[in-house]
Amino acid sequence: MPEIRLENVSKLYKEDGKMHYALRDFTITVEQGEFVFLIGSSGAGKSTLLKLMGGEIPPDRGTVYVNNLNVARMVGPWRARVARTFGIVNQECLLIRKRTIRDNLLLAASAVGMRRKAQKAVTKALGIVGMPDVEDCYPAELSIGECRRVELARALVSSPPILLLDELTANLDDDNIWDLMHLLNELNSKGTTIVMATHASRYVNIMRRRVVTLVDGKLLGDVRKGKYGDIV
Repeated sequence: MPEIRLENVSKLYKEDGKMHYALRDFTITVEQGEFVFLIGSSGAGKSTLLKLMGGEIPPDRGTVYVNNLNVARMVGPWRARVARTFGIVNQECLLIRKRTIRDNLLLAASAVGMRRKAQKAVTKALGIVGMPDVEDCYPAELSIGECRRVELARALVSSPPILLLDELTANLDDDNIWDLMHLLNELNSKGTTIVMATHASRYVNIMRRRVVTLVDGKLLGDVRKGKYGDIV
């Protein structure tokens, strides 16, 4: 089963004509079946870390491995295989407003090569997140919480072994957050690896899973069964 491993990874970006580190000399291993919370202030490097893990961006230094394969060196069908390994929910809503929920999810299925079984996969994914009756709706007809569930369903279309979630619960009320956390806990109990960037400290403390803390692109803490803010 897939394992994610980053070895001495750094990622730079340019701001005001100067280069800055989004992530610096970062090393971490996430084993299959783990549930990992990434915490830290805005700009700490959480989103960059998730994008590196999923192969969305390459590292400037160091290596990202998925199941001992160097992600940066994968091309063609190997690249597509990596894409199917991950279900990704970005911080920004990426649902196409002028497309129905069905069309949005079918596009996601097509992107990972699931053309023949796409509709069946869409129906299954929406059922998993508890929204089986919204296929003909448009994103604007749904609440923020419902849209986030749909985005999670889109990430689940290919039944990926790993979910990378960037602030999935942002701007949601307590009831919606708890419902999503319960759903994620159920998915994890069935073997899905979950790496989730979040500011939802109350729920991190309740869940007591692995807590990885980032500060200025560096690893400050990595605690098993941790709480928000734990560094040892």
